[in-house]
Amino acid sequence: MRLLIASMSVSSVVFAGCVQQRKFDEVQTSQTTPQTQQPTPTVQAQESKPDVPYVPTPNEVVARMLELANVTGDDILYDLGSGDGRIVITAAQKHGTRGTGIDINPELVQQSQANAQAANVADRVEFVQQDLFQTDLSDATVVTLYLLPDVNLKLRPKLLQELKPGTRIVSHDFDMGEWEPARVEQVQGPTRQHTIYHWVVPENVPDNLR
Repeated sequence: MRLLIASMSVSSVVFAGCVQQRKFDEVQTSQTTPQTQQPTPTVQAQESKPDVPYVPTPNEVVARMLELANVTGDDILYDLGSGDGRIVITAAQKHGTRGTGIDINPELVQQSQANAQAANVADRVEFVQQDLFQTDLSDATVVTLYLLPDVNLKLRPKLLQELKPGTRIVSHDFDMGEWEPARVEQVQGPTRQHTIYHWVVPENVPDNLR
């Protein structure tokens, strides 16, 4: 018997994906950013996963959050879940504030660093890849948030324990349960109304808030 051996050639098709980096639309610069290697973000929580999806805060809301917190060049601002860094960067640009952005996503931390370089405020801000529950907040005078209701409630005891009396806290869209805000405002964004909550850390923290 004759055995016919057929040889078959297999061609593989490789798909190349292209990831488009989100651009921070608040950064405006007339100079072309040089193609330099971005610094590697500080990595402290590689195995953790984010509890909150990344949704950018509209720039109109960012501006009013900072105004409501009355930030100045003497403040130290921490943005928990800092995304593309726009709150920290805008505070440095418009108010001269020193700030730190905390995000668990290393790609967003790298993007924030690039945005800070483009906005010429890299000397006033830093971005750290870290679980926000592991972050030391003791030197903050202003804290900004855009998290979720359950995350705010989990975070509340840490804020009240670590932050000094008089520290301002501003949250986009979500409150902190029994902790009554000092002020609540509505801000019209591009597609909907947004709520801003403002608290001041008290000298004596009630037991029900701890």
